[in-house]
Amino acid sequence: MRLKVRSMVGLLPLCATSVISQEFIDRFPRAVEHARRFLQRQADLVATIAPPNKPGVMGRRLFAILDETKVRRVLARMLDESRFLSPYGIRSLSRHHLEHPYVFHVHGHEYRVQYLPAESNTGMFGGNSNWRGPIWMPVNVLIIRALLMFYLYYGDAFKVECPTGSGTYMNLFEVSRKIARRLTSMFLRDREGRRPVYGGSKKFQSDPHWRDHILFYEYFHGDNGAGLGASHQTGWTGLVGALVQVFGGLTDKDWLESGMVFGVTQKKVSTKSVQQEQPLKVNT
Repeated sequence: MRLKVRSMVGLLPLCATSVISQEFIDRFPRAVEHARRFLQRQADLVATIAPPNKPGVMGRRLFAILDETKVRRVLARMLDESRFLSPYGIRSLSRHHLEHPYVFHVHGHEYRVQYLPAESNTGMFGGNSNWRGPIWMPVNVLIIRALLMFYLYYGDAFKVECPTGSGTYMNLFEVSRKIARRLTSMFLRDREGRRPVYGGSKKFQSDPHWRDHILFYEYFHGDNGAGLGASHQTGWTGLVGALVQVFGGLTDKDWLESGMVFGVTQKKVSTKSVQQEQPLKVNT
């Protein structure tokens, strides 16, 4: 049975997205021919996804489950601050379920899925609610990567309202950068000198022996960015360092002209243009 829960599962189809360049097409004609034959055999499948034969910016081709109409529909929900878009990234469950929990009845039992931004209020799954609302770095990074891929194909012509309902329209590079900066802000000091990642912990917020030694938690509070779960996830949460590096010096123009797709760089990024972009400063 299909359970109509508004979770990150509905956002994951965005991530099944890649782009190949015109240079790749020219260099590997046999691979292109194999792909063409596959698409001919799978005509029914091709009719429901983004058209892989339609050229985009600079002749690029898009391999994606979602076509333009579906991408817009998904992003309208994902970028809604009352739903998935937190001040600190993308939530794993829509905040809509805070006031409107999903209720399922079977064999006389009632089961509920409600938005829980931090730890669980039940013992289910060991008391872990990490897929019921908190923010996960690895899935956020997958979404950011997908947006960057879509931007390589659609370019500046494709814009969405971000946040939804704000009246502000951005291209998909700008959207990905906005999400990245929200994720990064969990680790940076705010105007009061507090790091959201440390929540209400006075020792980590103020003790000079601890406050600048940032911990990479497993997941994060969906509303205030406080770190939750294991505090040593330097693998997937450490991806925040890559976000600082990528968006600290790369502009949308640089990425559109020089994006790396399938290991082929179409044009070397201008060092001058990277230096002109102000890097994201990390206060320690």
